[in-house]
Formats: sequence, structure tokens, C-alpha cells
Amino acid sequence: MLKIRQPDPRATRRAFLGGTAAATGAIVIGLRLDLKNPARAAAGPDLSGGRAQPNAFVRIASDDTITVIIKHLDMGQGNTTGLATILADELDADWSRVRTEFAPADAALYANLLMGPVQGTGGSTAIANSWMQLRKAGAAAREMLVVAAAFQWKVPPSEVTVEDGVVRHAASNRQARFGELAASAATLPVPEAPRLKDPSQWRLIGKAAPRLDSVAKTNGSAVYSLDIRRPGQVTAVVAHPPRFGGIVKSFDAAATRKVAGVLDVVAVPTGVAVIARDTWAAMKGREALTVVWDESAAETHSSDAILAEYRERAKRPGLVASERGDPEAAIKGAAKVLQAEFAFPYLAHAAMEPLNATIERASDGSYDVYAGCQLQTVEQAVIAAVLGVTTDKVRLHTQWAGGSFGRRATPSADYLAEAATVLKAYGAKAPVHLVWTREDDMAGGYYRPTVLHTIRAGIDAKGAITGWQHRMVGKSIMIGSPFEAMLVKNGVDSTTVEGASDTPYALPAYRFEVHNGREGVPVLWWRSVGHTHTAHAMEVFIDEIARAADVDPVAYRLSLLAGAPRLSGVLKLAAEKAKWGQAPAAKGHGLGVAVHESFGSYVAMVAAVTVTDAKVKVDRIVAAVDVGIAVNPDVIRAQVEGAVGFALSSVLRNRITLKDGVVQETNFDAYEPTRMSEMPVVQVHIMPSTAAPTGIGEPGVPVLAPAIANAIFSATGQRLRSLPLELSGLKGV
Repeated sequence: MLKIRQPDPRATRRAFLGGTAAATGAIVIGLRLDLKNPARAAAGPDLSGGRAQPNAFVRIASDDTITVIIKHLDMGQGNTTGLATILADELDADWSRVRTEFAPADAALYANLLMGPVQGTGGSTAIANSWMQLRKAGAAAREMLVVAAAFQWKVPPSEVTVEDGVVRHAASNRQARFGELAASAATLPVPEAPRLKDPSQWRLIGKAAPRLDSVAKTNGSAVYSLDIRRPGQVTAVVAHPPRFGGIVKSFDAAATRKVAGVLDVVAVPTGVAVIARDTWAAMKGREALTVVWDESAAETHSSDAILAEYRERAKRPGLVASERGDPEAAIKGAAKVLQAEFAFPYLAHAAMEPLNATIERASDGSYDVYAGCQLQTVEQAVIAAVLGVTTDKVRLHTQWAGGSFGRRATPSADYLAEAATVLKAYGAKAPVHLVWTREDDMAGGYYRPTVLHTIRAGIDAKGAITGWQHRMVGKSIMIGSPFEAMLVKNGVDSTTVEGASDTPYALPAYRFEVHNGREGVPVLWWRSVGHTHTAHAMEVFIDEIARAADVDPVAYRLSLLAGAPRLSGVLKLAAEKAKWGQAPAAKGHGLGVAVHESFGSYVAMVAAVTVTDAKVKVDRIVAAVDVGIAVNPDVIRAQVEGAVGFALSSVLRNRITLKDGVVQETNFDAYEPTRMSEMPVVQVHIMPSTAAPTGIGEPGVPVLAPAIANAIFSATGQRLRSLPLELSGLKGV
């Protein structure tokens, strides 16, 4: 058997600067990630993969099964299939024999090469950072099998070939399957620079290989975090404060303890935990609990008040995130001045599987954690700090996750920290499965921030932009997190302003300013992070300018994208496939376009809509994407289709609102996901490319809203700028 080298658990040990605290009703851990050169890590990471590490990424068993070790979380995006494809192609494996297994927590072996010394999944980086690493691992394992066969058969390795999991020597008519050679191959030295295949030799990369997880997820055999059942396991639910920042003042558990199945009630930093034999008993016990909350430091503002404060702040200059030229002077001298406001609400991730985790203490004082782990380095360190042990005493067992969209990747590892505090308070008498109900999940914070954009721009007599002044107000995700040193510069969070401060449009005079929000609502990245709002503001306003200049919106964009050939490429392809330029089929029909780069990928969409009686039906989305080499085109198409389904509800209706600090939408009745009956026809066209692959988990989201908003204008002649689109505001349709 070609074995995985056992990871050194000490390799991921990190220093801590604090402990637990309940001052804000949360668990606060001071975590230092020890980034050697944060600026370099953010600007130009080494994605060569270093030396080949087949023992870390592939295991070949005597029965010929090939297990690819996946260092990333798969939360439905299909990266297990994509990552396995890369390695299996270089290995020349039989795809029917390929399996996957999630890697243990070990940043020394499994760091995300785009994140620095951190093991984690996010930013659509799984394929991009693993591309060369897995190619080298597969190629090295292949060479080791070839050398093992050549040694046994006493022939030159150059005469040995490999195909579909079989090693052959044609001249002597000998062959062996991988499983027969694995044990001897494992004794050989690992090639430092294995020969990689020429793209013309790929058999799996670029083809629609069947997803490896489809069968298990269809027949129910796939094990999610919520499915974990450990011997003697108990279930815990936590009563959280109704307002962010509240803490427990006192509680009465007398009625709770009378509920059948309830085992204990314990105070934890985030609230009061009810521990029971099963989930139902825990929930019923929590219903019987009486808690008095101290809300002296809680957030009590309503959403309207927060937005009103944002509008006041947007009237003043902010921190400069990007500037060139003098936009104010250029706007003053313009033939026409346009201005607009774009408001965006808080958004919940609303993954199908609510947050949950199981933690148990082993007899030697170490701990095993079962969860959909997304930031393993942070999670392992936070859990260790809560439990008062070193990180080598915490073993993470990553499970399939039923969605995440960023929610499981909190820099504070909030729900895992909570599970650890419950286990500790319970005395670790049994494995504890912490379960958040849908209401806990929806009202638990860590939302996409609420954001306000205001833009002023001038155009000359020919319709060319002379100056662009852009201000944004929104709460930073990174300030105060372990990633602040890497992603915040001079008070500007790069994940807040991305997609606008670095606009590819050739604007002669441009300034982008930002104010950091101060409200006490915890915020987090949401599928495509800052691009969720910056792309919409940029693409709707560009469309407005094009219309004011009386220039076709596609042609106008192309005139500003001469220096961005890949963006121009997807824009032209989407327009061509959507038959852009043809007259609308009838009154009330319209086409809208948007194009945007995010996470190194390029996406354009054309939306076709029908508007009647102040209701919109999105009929069709034509998308063109450039993600470099398309490792698995079918997964790429599925991700774009999924992005449309995911984002459509946020375009049409979804928002999280606060009333006096209390979240109003706590389940799918008030935060309704996209219905199958609402799904448009989605056509995805993939640009051929020889560039290294980039991600597609998120880039399909940012362009959907502006394409639809622009299509509504095309159909009605009326602008809807803020999200969700308030169709009731349309007049005469």
C-alpha cells in the first residue's frame, strides 16, 4: 500500500494571546497566525506546490482503490471531484477506482497555498491553489509505480507505460495493476521533479468525469456532520440572547429539568445550554427555560436606523481605498452629471444543513471533533484554547457539509468554540453534539454586511466618462480578525472594497472611499464576499451611463475594457450567445447585461426578463465564464447554475432586518429561498483557455443581480438600484 505519511500534530501549533470572554455574549480567542510575510502572501503566493508529496495526497490499496486525500471542505461545490481529477489524470488512474477522503488538520502538509500557513477553504481557491500540488503528487506516484514495475520485471523504466490503473511492458507482454505494485512503490524515494503530462495527454482534465459524491448523496449513505452519532452521545442546544451583545444575567431551569430526556442545564459564554438525550428533548427543554438577559451593551438599532446613519456618513469623505486623477474637478467640468445610491441589506447564508458539531474527549485527554470544518487551522487552535490543551490534542474529522457559502469559515470558529464550551461545562461526561436549529442559524448573525454605495460621475458631450466619485459604508469583516494584518491596510479592508476599488474599467479620474460601519451586528463573508455589492453598484451605474451616452451597453463596456481582454472575451461570448442587439420579443420583455471579475475568474451574464403587473419573471440567463483550464466542465456549469439559484432569492426578496436589535426573519417562511418554479433556463458557455485554473464556486453570484436589474430597465425604462429589487416601485407596468 502506498501510504500517507503521518502528519506531525505539532506542526500547526499556534500561539494564543488571550482566553475566553463573555463580555459580548461570545467566545473571544486571541489568535496569532504567525504569517511570515502577510503582504507577500496576499499579493504573490507560490502556487508551484513545492516538492512532490504523493504520500500526503494519495493512497493506493491492494484492491486497486485509489484514495485521494482532500485538504479542502466540500460543501456541495464538487471540489472533491475536481481535485481528485487533477491527481488521477497525472497518475493515469482508473476513474472507477478513485475515492476521496478528507485530510486531517495539518497546515504543514495541507495549507491553502493562497492563504499562507493556514489550512482552509474559501475564496474559490480549492482548485487554483491545488493545481500544481496535485499534479506533482499524481505524477510522482505514477513514476514510483513505473520504477517498481521496471525493477520487478528487470526492464528499463522508459519502456513501461501506464493507462487506466494498469502498468504495462509491451515487449514482454507483462502488466500489473496499481494495487499489485503499491507496496514496493512505497519503499522508493519520491521524485523531486516528476515529469508532468502535456495537456494533449490528459484523459480526465477537461472532460465531464462523473462526480464522485453523487451516488452517496443520492442514496443517503453520505455522512454529514448532522448525521454523526458517537457512543453515548448527547445533544445540546443553546439559548442565545435575542440581541447581539446580550449576556446571561440569570436563568431558571426548574421547568427545563422536568422535561423528559433533559440531562443538564449549564451556563456558557454564549448563553445557556440544554443537554439532553436527543435533539427534540433538548429543544423542548430550551422552550421551558427562563432566562433574564443583560442587554446593557447589546445592539438595539433597527435596520432603518443603521441605514440612516450610513447615509449621513456617506456625505463625508472616507478612507481612500483607490484613486487616480482628480474626479471632483473632472465631474465639475462634465457635460452631464449622474448620481445614484445603492443600498444592500444583511443577508443570511441559510445553508440547508444548520450549524452543528460533535466533540468528545478520549481516554488520554485528547479530543475528537466531527464537523464540516472549513478553516481547520483556526478551528483546531480555537478548540484547543477553549479546552486548555495544545493543538496536537485536538483531532478534526472533516465531514461533508450541507452548504456553507462562507458561514462555516468564521475567523473566530464561533459555533465550534461554543460546542467546546458546552462539552467543558458538562464535564466531558459524554460526546456532545451541538445542534443549531434553523432559527438559531438564521438569527445567529455573521451576515453579509449591510452596505451603502453612493456614486457620482460626469460624462462629456460624446458620452465618455470624465470622473467617477464613489463612496461606500459597510462594516469590515476582517478588522479584529486573525486575518487583519494580511487583508487590512490603512483601515481599508480589501474584502470590503474588492471589485470596485480595483475596477478594470479605464476611468481617467476615479476615487473610491470607504467608511467602516460600527454597529454591533457580527458580519462575515457571504458567497463572493465584497463582490456581492460592488459588482452590482458598478454594473448598474455603468449601464446608466451607457444609456445616458446613448451607446449600446455592451459596446460601451467594451470601450472601457480594452486593457482587460479576458473580461472582454466573456462579455462578447455572452452577448453573442444571447443574441444581444435583437429587438425585444414584446412589450415588457428586456435584456440586461453585466460582467465582472472575481477570485481570478471572469463571468458575463445576459438576463432575459418579462415584467407584468409589477412582477418580474427571469426567463433565461446566458452566462459566459473564463476560469482558465476547465478541470471538469460539468461541475463548472453546475456551479454557475447553482449560483443563479442561490442568488436569485436575494435579488428578488431576501433580507435580514432588525427591529430594535432583534432579527425578524428566522426561518424560510420569511426568508424564502428560490423556488424551482422561479428558476430560469440557464445556459453556460465556457471559454477555452490554457491559463492555470481558477475558481467558480463564487464568481457566478456577483453578475446576476445587475444583469437582472439592467434587464428590468430595458423592459420598463425604470431603474431599480437597491437590493432586493423593489418591484412594487415600478410604475405603469
